[in-house]
Amino acid sequence: MNTNGRYRTEKDSLGEVKVPAQAYYGAETQRALENFQISGQSLPRSFIRAQGIIKASAAAANMRTGELPPDTGSFILQAAEEVIAGKWDDHFNVDIYQAGAGTSQNMNANEVIGNRATQLAGGNLGSKLIHPHDHVNKSQSTNDTFPSALHIAAAESIIQDFLPALSTLNQSLQRKSEELMGVKKSGRTHLHDAVPIRMGQEFAGYAGTIETLYKQAETILQSFYEIGLGGNAIGTPINTHKDYKQYVLEEICRRTNLPFRPPASMFSFMQNRNAAIQMMALLKELAIHLIKITSDLRLLSSGPRTGFSEINLPAVQPGSTIMPGKINPAILEMAHMVCCRIIGNDAVMAAAAMAGQLEINVMMPVIASTLLESIEIMSNAIKTLVTKCINGITANEQTCRQLMEDSLAVVTGLSPKHGYDTAAQIGNEADEQNKSIKQILQEKGMLTEENLRAIDPDTMV
Repeated sequence: MNTNGRYRTEKDSLGEVKVPAQAYYGAETQRALENFQISGQSLPRSFIRAQGIIKASAAAANMRTGELPPDTGSFILQAAEEVIAGKWDDHFNVDIYQAGAGTSQNMNANEVIGNRATQLAGGNLGSKLIHPHDHVNKSQSTNDTFPSALHIAAAESIIQDFLPALSTLNQSLQRKSEELMGVKKSGRTHLHDAVPIRMGQEFAGYAGTIETLYKQAETILQSFYEIGLGGNAIGTPINTHKDYKQYVLEEICRRTNLPFRPPASMFSFMQNRNAAIQMMALLKELAIHLIKITSDLRLLSSGPRTGFSEINLPAVQPGSTIMPGKINPAILEMAHMVCCRIIGNDAVMAAAAMAGQLEINVMMPVIASTLLESIEIMSNAIKTLVTKCINGITANEQTCRQLMEDSLAVVTGLSPKHGYDTAAQIGNEADEQNKSIKQILQEKGMLTEENLRAIDPDTMV
């Protein structure tokens, strides 16, 4: 290794490479940085943390099997734990759109940990006193560590962020349903008048939808507990000690406090990204439902003078640079945009997942990026939606009652006694003459106590 102050010269299997003198990554990462200047985006902190967990667990397992000297292993452990803590995140900067399967990403972790471990052992950066391949990557391949890191990162993100956010949304909608159950209003189908409904019943529908998705997410989470460490390059335990798979899994479980387990089929795990596909599909379904819910809330709050104006949203910011005093449904609009991104990400996931060939899927970097981004932005959007919008919704009860009483759909209550055709005729006359159903009944001599009860909105909900 040669240095000139600003750079050091390292070698890999292709030859010499200049690396910034103070960089903890090495030659193979440097090649990736030069080759893949695509998006300027790297894989997220959750993935880097998972890589650190795997490298620390592998080092511990290799020490237990006697495949790694205790002093070398202890330095790798310390360096990997610093990666877990986020100390060297600035040195993980390989682009999302990189070499297939994530080889560059795996080497980024191997080199950062190897160089830091070398430094801890008293060596110089780039000297490979502790080797990125021979020591840090021992008993591993990109093909088993990358999908395992994805599963660890996704499981932790789902547990720590997504499920709590979804639960909070469900609880908020349930509370709002109870709070607004006394508010009666006109229902609408096809965006036209329908029979009366309680506003709380509308919100109960929203809450029920979210509760169902929460249960589905809990089920899908179980799939992420399968990790194929020890599967190495294609699913066979080549270059690993017979006890390595058991020991590394024990270390992963200890470090995460999660019930990770071997896959039912190691070869299926290496070939397919089933859990990621399932979770992305759930996120898309959630996005579809949230678009419906947020669109409803935008309609119900439209106005305040020329729209439905049945609910009030919390004002969070001015809505116009030209119209003074205008307030827009900004939080709902944000949530809708996030949902659009999620739906697009599902298409990316589908295209990448179907690109698997033979023993592995080489599109894993974009699969990981797409899934982890989707979990993060959906979790954050939901938290914001709850705290800055749903919790503060109130009803305009007077408007709701007026619109309900003006609705022609109350004529539906007359059908059981007078028949559909007669009820339709009464409704049509009320519409044509711009009169209420009650006025038409009075004109026809049909304003009996029984008919009044039949068209009373309070009895129809």
